[in-house]
Amino acid sequence: MKTFEELGVAPEIRRAIEEMGYENPMPVQEEVIPYLLDEIRDVIALAQTGTGKTAAFGLPVLQKINVKQNVPQALILAPTRELCLQIAGDLADYSKYIDNLRVLPVYGGSSIESQIKSLKRGVQIIVATPGRLIDLINRKVVDLEAVKHVVLDEADEMLNMGFTDSIDEILSKVPQNRSMLLFSATMPKEIAKITRKYMDSPKEITIGRKNEGSHNVKHVYYMVHAKDKYLALKRIADYYPNIYGIIFCRTRRETQEIADKLIQDGYNADSLHGDLSQAQRDYVMQKFRIRSLQLLVATDVAARGLDVDSLTHVINYGLPDDIESYTHRSGRTGRAGKTGTSIAIAHVKEKGKIREIEKIINKKFEQKAIPTGDSICEKQLFSLVDRIEKVKVNEEEIAELLPSIFRKLDWLEKEDIIKRVISLEFNRLIDYYRDAQEIESPSERYTRDDKGGRSSRRDGRDRSDRGDSSSRGGRAAEKGYSRLFINIGRTDNVNPATLMGLVNDYVPGKIRIGRIDLMQNFAFFDVPEGDASQVVKSLNGQEDKGRRISVEFAQAGGGSDRGGRSERRPRGNGGESRRKDSFRGERSHSDSGKKEHRKGQRKPKYS
Repeated sequence: MKTFEELGVAPEIRRAIEEMGYENPMPVQEEVIPYLLDEIRDVIALAQTGTGKTAAFGLPVLQKINVKQNVPQALILAPTRELCLQIAGDLADYSKYIDNLRVLPVYGGSSIESQIKSLKRGVQIIVATPGRLIDLINRKVVDLEAVKHVVLDEADEMLNMGFTDSIDEILSKVPQNRSMLLFSATMPKEIAKITRKYMDSPKEITIGRKNEGSHNVKHVYYMVHAKDKYLALKRIADYYPNIYGIIFCRTRRETQEIADKLIQDGYNADSLHGDLSQAQRDYVMQKFRIRSLQLLVATDVAARGLDVDSLTHVINYGLPDDIESYTHRSGRTGRAGKTGTSIAIAHVKEKGKIREIEKIINKKFEQKAIPTGDSICEKQLFSLVDRIEKVKVNEEEIAELLPSIFRKLDWLEKEDIIKRVISLEFNRLIDYYRDAQEIESPSERYTRDDKGGRSSRRDGRDRSDRGDSSSRGGRAAEKGYSRLFINIGRTDNVNPATLMGLVNDYVPGKIRIGRIDLMQNFAFFDVPEGDASQVVKSLNGQEDKGRRISVEFAQAGGGSDRGGRSERRPRGNGGESRRKDSFRGERSHSDSGKKEHRKGQRKPKYS
């Protein structure tokens, strides 16, 4: 392993990073730094988040700045405010002993006037989000004519966030003879287009395989019924007493609902999503960084660019639609040489997606059973014992109090005191799980029908799956439910999860979804009778991927509530399958939670 001195890093920079605890370069730094210092014009570096990328591009850029020229000489683009601030902070630390070098973070959600004043005073390095930088360019307060080095950090995430046009506009303002470094965790087609357009025979450096997951991350999945996802999440959180992680959800509404439920159940949790103001986001992130929060519930977009060290876990509350999103999620843990765990709470229909992810990240998932109440209590108790062993005792502060305490407890034996300490801390937890019903894992060979019996087919479908016309949407809704027709189906890439997501996004309140029957061009689903009109009203006229949604009441036996018109069916509908397993309870966490909660009891809070 080489040293920073052998890589050619200047003494004043080495002095600063050695004070920060840098001893030897990480693999990405060892690969990238020599090329950037050796006048290689363009470099593409593929590496996961948390591998030391900031120092890899930051140290050479700092070393090449001419502090006598008080104009922007380096431009670093980042996808989010959080990452922008983190990069600028790191560069300021690295350049501690370089006199007259100024780094300015430029981002939205902060005073543009103060940023303009700083630019007028002069800076050599600008770290910016694309939107705010374009605003400053249009105001003619940023001049990029002297820029010699351009860095695109987390370029794939910038493109995923829709910054393609902004990047094009910004790069058109910098000189053509500048050097360019592109950092990305994955290599999608859009990145390849940028490299062809703006880079000249770039040197490609890959740390690990392209799109490969971090070697420090363990991948685990729990298979559950959709209605039990929240209960499974709570058990997973309880099983890891010292968990410090991010829970990823698909939609803003689901993110807020899960965060609210966790808070109500006594967990140190909060939400991060696009409906929050910048001030609210900053407040939540500050609490998370100082570990006042153990669990951050977030959408993919809100969590992009977050730089938080030492995450123990990433929990996927359902797998994302694209594998690259999973790579980004899992890359939030296992950073800087530390280990981490990426957990997926999945249902049977997502088993194929897990296999696809395994092929891309070149790592195997480990399937685990949902922790039992006994195992959770044991894990929590031993965590308490460990904390008692390691607690720092301030002898001087408690010396005056100890004699009185010893007299008070003198009649108790050591074993009695230990029992009472444990009972004081865990009576509620033990009572909670003593009466809690265990979560049933769905069998991959069979699924239960609505009456609790087992179906006869190996793939979990009963005889009605053969496609006879009497089974395709013509059945009656269950008692207390209304059956609805929706004009999207499998050809629109709709599955039960996406259908529930639409209801989740557009219908206010908590709606329980019962049976779902997916057809090729349309679908049927059951909702409680009292909510049916609201679902129809809220969903009608919405758009999904450019297609206008139509929802109406359906009747068993082929009729509808609208003039007795028969239910629509696609041409050539033989072979349509009917979904047999129930999705009721996916959104009604409070109802499903009755299986786990004893009346009048509150889940204890852990810190």
